[in-house]
This record gives sequence, structure tokens and C-alpha cells, in this order.
Amino acid sequence: MSVTVKLEGFKDLEKELAKLANHTQRRASARRALRKAAEPMVGVAQGLAPRGDTNTLAPSISIGTRLSKRQASLHRRMFRGSRSAVEMFLGAGPFSSAWNQEFGNRNHTAQPYLRPAWDQEKGPMLERLKAELWADIQKAVARAERRAARLAAKG
Repeated sequence: MSVTVKLEGFKDLEKELAKLANHTQRRASARRALRKAAEPMVGVAQGLAPRGDTNTLAPSISIGTRLSKRQASLHRRMFRGSRSAVEMFLGAGPFSSAWNQEFGNRNHTAQPYLRPAWDQEKGPMLERLKAELWADIQKAVARAERRAARLAAKG
């Protein structure tokens, strides 16, 4: 299944982000913006997650930069050579029950929670991401200008 998402305004953001002083600052800004923009989607997914006997699925849904060993190996195979990308992952902890809840199996019908959360939040999340990135870029540029002014005043 393929999903098409139309992004507008991100090329301008990318140009401005490229002006930031160093690679680490750009990655940190992008990561911070991604995390902040995706937080509401985590809440929606937790609200949609089915509650069972152990009730461990909903609390395990989070956003982060790390994957389980299995997820990381699959991800590396899919995205070889994409080292410059800044990524955040949103989903349930490494439980087999998470996969079975979302997609079902022969003994259990699907009870999706992540896909409906994505469908509901993808547009607003992308708008939040754009706003967060722009705000971070403006702050970084203002810091750089203040630093340059201080250096010019000293020298």
C-alpha cells in the first residue's frame, strides 16, 4: 500500500535550515521539531489502542529515535545509504501483540490504532512540523546574528 503526502513550503525551510552553522545544530533542530509535532499523534494512538487484560499496549506507544534490534535491522535494509536523514519513530514497544492488534492474524481480527491515528493527524502534524521548524530556524538565526554582533563589537 502506498501513501501520498503533499508537502508545501518545506523546500524554503530546507534552504533556511542549510544556512545554520553546523550539521549538529540542524539535526538537533529537526529532531526537536519532529518530536514536538508528533506528540499529539502519540496521544491519539494511545487513545485508539485497544485495552486488554494486561493493558501494556497504549502506554508503550511513544516517539523516539531508537528501534528494537529487529526493527533496526529491517530499517537498515530498507533505507541503506540514507545517512543524512533525520528520523523519529512513532509506535508501540517491541511487543508481538502490537503487530497483531494493528493487522490481526488468523485467530484475531485487526484492531488498528496507529493507522487511524496517522490518518487523523497527518495533515495537522505536518503543519505543526512546518511551524516548529520555522520557529527553530528563526531562533537559530537570531542567535547567530547576536553572536556575530558581539564578535564585531569586540573586534
